[in-house]
Amino acid sequence: MRRLNRPQCPNPVALRTNYKHPENKEALQNASHGKCMYCESQVSHVYFGDVEHIRPKAQGKFPQLKFEWSNLGYCCARCNNSKNDEFDDACPLVDPYSEDPNEHLLAFGPLLRHKAGSERGALTIITVDLNRPELIERRGIRINELQNAIDACYRTASDTVRQVLLAALDQEGSGSKEFSMFAATLIAANR
Repeated sequence: MRRLNRPQCPNPVALRTNYKHPENKEALQNASHGKCMYCESQVSHVYFGDVEHIRPKAQGKFPQLKFEWSNLGYCCARCNNSKNDEFDDACPLVDPYSEDPNEHLLAFGPLLRHKAGSERGALTIITVDLNRPELIERRGIRINELQNAIDACYRTASDTVRQVLLAALDQEGSGSKEFSMFAATLIAANR
């Protein structure tokens, strides 16, 4: 999970009655680079993606936030269904739009772990099921590919070539790439 910047709502008039309006959905999708705000999977490759509520809109929860722009994000169906209507104000899930997830979460190989003492990090991982087997497998494939590229960078005898290759690898950890939190951690550990 990476820090995301929610843009201004492009169509606030539509937001009053339709939180999934296409213009608003596109803005949230672009802000997350087409990735799920929770698991960082590329959503549009396999699914349309959803505009979903960070705090649940269900009765008895936060129905007043149903059309609130600051409560919306771009999400895959798997994470949204896992999250369901679970939410505790005393220990809220990590919100990548309003805080830096690195304060609560860390990449450890293909696994997502919570930082020591972060109940919110632990709760987010468990509630959203961020270590489901399919995610671990996909992250592992990405990490292995990057490790092979890193190894190739350090095998070259030319410092100039190595620096060019390492600079290109740094882009693999940018927020636009799938599982970028994991990629950035691996790349930083090998610098």
